[in-house]
Amino acid sequence: MEPRNNNISYFVLLGLTKNPKEQKVLFVMFLIFYILTVLGNFLIIITVTISKTLNSPMYFFLASLSFMDVTYSSSITPRLISDLFFGEKNVSFESCMTQLFAEHLFAGSGVFLLLVMAYDRYVAICKPLHYLVIMRQRVCVVLLVVSWVGGFLHSVIQLSTVYGLPFCGPNVIDHYMCDMYPLLKLVCTDTYVTDLLVASNGGLICPIVFLLLLVSYVVILHSLKNLSQEGRRKALQTCGSHITVVVCFFVPCIFINARPAKTFPIDKSVSVFYTVITPMLNPLIYSLRNSELTNAMKKLWKRNIISHSKKVHHPT
Repeated sequence: MEPRNNNISYFVLLGLTKNPKEQKVLFVMFLIFYILTVLGNFLIIITVTISKTLNSPMYFFLASLSFMDVTYSSSITPRLISDLFFGEKNVSFESCMTQLFAEHLFAGSGVFLLLVMAYDRYVAICKPLHYLVIMRQRVCVVLLVVSWVGGFLHSVIQLSTVYGLPFCGPNVIDHYMCDMYPLLKLVCTDTYVTDLLVASNGGLICPIVFLLLLVSYVVILHSLKNLSQEGRRKALQTCGSHITVVVCFFVPCIFINARPAKTFPIDKSVSVFYTVITPMLNPLIYSLRNSELTNAMKKLWKRNIISHSKKVHHPT
C-alpha cells in the first residue's frame, strides 16, 4: 500500500492540553496508570500460567484478554506519556499508520475474545455436563486464533481505507493518538465513501457484538434458577465481572465509532477511558470478584516470599 498524492511526511498531535502544569500532572497520572496496567495484567497471566488450579478454559481466555489489554494499552499509552513529558508531539506518517493498525488489531481482537468468553460462560452454566467436551483445549485455541484473525482483518480494513487517501495539509490532528475520524478530517478529497466503509466496519462491530453479549448474558442469567445457591453465587460473580468489563469497554467504544464520521470535544476524554483506564481496571474487576483467582494470587505471592526467605537464610 503506497500513499498517493501525499504531501505530508508527519503529523502534529495536539494532545490533551497545552498547559505545561496540566501536562506534568497528566504525565504522572498516566505513568502510574500504565504501570498498574502492566503489573496487574501480567500478574493475572503469570498466576494463570503457574497455578495448577486455574486450568479451566475460562482462565485461559482471561489470561489471553490480559495480554491483549497490555498490548492494546502499549500501542497508545507510552506514546502519550512521552509526548506529555517531552512536549514533542510530532509523529511520522508511517508511525501514525502503525499505531492505527496496532490499536485496531488489539482492540478488535479483544472485542471478539469477549464474545468468546461469553460463549464459554454460556456452555459452563447452561451445559455443565458437556462443558469439558465442548470447550476442550483444541477448541479453546481455535477460538483464540479466530479472535486474533478477526481483529487482524478489522485492522487491515481500517488501515487500507485511510492509508491511500491524499493528505495535502494541514497536518494537525486534534487528538492524542492517530485515530480514524481525526485523520479523515485532514484528507483533501471527498470522504463520503470512506466514511461509509469506516462506519460499516468499526461502527457496526461494537454495537453488534455488544448486543450479542447482552443477549447471551440474559440467557445465562435466566438459566441460573436451575443452579444451587452456591453455584448461583459463583456464576453471578463471574458473569458480573464479565458484564462490568463489557460495559466499561463497549459503551465508550460505541459512542466513538457507531456514529457519522464527526469529532466532538468530549472524544478525547472518552478515548482516554477505554484506551488507558479500562485496561488498568480489568485486572482489578476480575480479581476482586473472583475468589478462586484471588486465592491463587495470594498462594503465588506467599510461595515467592517463602522461597526468597529460604534463599536469604540458607545461601548456597
